[in-house]
Amino acid sequence: MAHSVQNVKSAGPGRHDDRVGLFLYVKPTGARSWVLRYQMQGWRMDLGLGAYPGVTLAMARDRAAEARRLIAGGQDPIAEKQQAKPKTFKQAALELVERKRPGWKSTKHAAQWTATFGTYVFPKIGPMQVGHVETADVIAVLTPIWANKPETASRVRQRIEVVLDDPTAPGNRKPERERRHHRGLPRL
Repeated sequence: MAHSVQNVKSAGPGRHDDRVGLFLYVKPTGARSWVLRYQMQGWRMDLGLGAYPGVTLAMARDRAAEARRLIAGGQDPIAEKQQAKPKTFKQAALELVERKRPGWKSTKHAAQWTATFGTYVFPKIGPMQVGHVETADVIAVLTPIWANKPETASRVRQRIEVVLDDPTAPGNRKPERERRHHRGLPRL
């Protein structure tokens, strides 16, 4: 049945079709969410459009229409949504290590990068989005190790900069931003 605002509010548990691939899923708890079902390269896909009442019927239809435009152009709206999502520093760093791994002469390099990130970096800035990491955050990572382990701190700083400068991380920092994180550190 085609949805109306009244139907959306009173729909019982189950899946309710709008006849154009737009569904309203109603859970036994009464929670409602919009899903667009489509086919891409022979696979049936479900794209979440949001929960009702935050996403109204009109908004769900608009989002479904936009997704259909992408599909008609040969693009997968789920893939587009995932690519546009900003990565955390930890995600970006681990992906960078995996991309660099084949080019390193020794397997120890990947282990060293991962270990230094895990020990010094991820606890402080790992959950932050790459684009939100500021110089002060990097200095907060480096300051505790700078006086006692200057060589390690220097390597950690260089590795952080490689991640922050990586152009493949969505939501990455703007090119004009300050990248000299060592300027705020004490001289030894």
